[in-house]
Amino acid sequence: MTDAGAALTAVIDTITTVLTQRPTVLPAAALALAAVLWSVSWRWTRTVVTIAHEGGHAIVAVLVGRGLTGIRLHPDTSGLTVSTGARRGPGLVLTFLGGYPAPSLLGLGGALLVAADRAQLMLWIALGLLAATLVGVRNLYGGAAVLGTGMLVGAVSGWGEPRLQDGFAAALCWFLLFGGLRAVRELQRGRRHRRRSSGSDVDMLAEMTFLPAGVWAAVFWMVSGVAVLAAVWVLLLGGGAPGSGV
Repeated sequence: MTDAGAALTAVIDTITTVLTQRPTVLPAAALALAAVLWSVSWRWTRTVVTIAHEGGHAIVAVLVGRGLTGIRLHPDTSGLTVSTGARRGPGLVLTFLGGYPAPSLLGLGGALLVAADRAQLMLWIALGLLAATLVGVRNLYGGAAVLGTGMLVGAVSGWGEPRLQDGFAAALCWFLLFGGLRAVRELQRGRRHRRRSSGSDVDMLAEMTFLPAGVWAAVFWMVSGVAVLAAVWVLLLGGGAPGSGV
């Protein structure tokens, strides 16, 4: 058998194994990818990525000792997290760093739990994070968006059948991972079209550090890309121990 034939056989064997041992993972990945790539669905679902993004800012701000003033989410899927403290320094830098990687890192963390047959635990953790975010939200639309997302996650985690929980958890992980990539792409496209400082996270980081905005954008690309590859390894290529329920 040629090297190409052996590689094709290995791919087929891997797909067969995934479909047998984790039947919900591939359909969940396809559904999440379609939701992210299709502009219509992305327009409606991108707020979930924004919630994770602003939650990342908020969590880091609290961890570095800054005061959290509030989180605002807007109908155009943009968001804003306001914190109090020093106007420069490592704490503020880390706070601005916490946004764009957050969806990807949350998606990867969830993928590790799904691969370990802990989908319900992953959903309960997501529900807890949404509840913590809701406490910090300071506008009506943001509260409704977080509450609606939490009600859906809570309904599946509390009353869904195990197969539904597995599929929903996997789809949520993939959506955060693919959505994190698209959000970074939109950041870069927006800055290129404006051809000037846009006040984005990377522009603020460039003002506070010696690194240009493009370098920070590259860091966000790297984090989100590595997170997707790691999730593919864990969920699709046997990096995690396969279970009977996923």
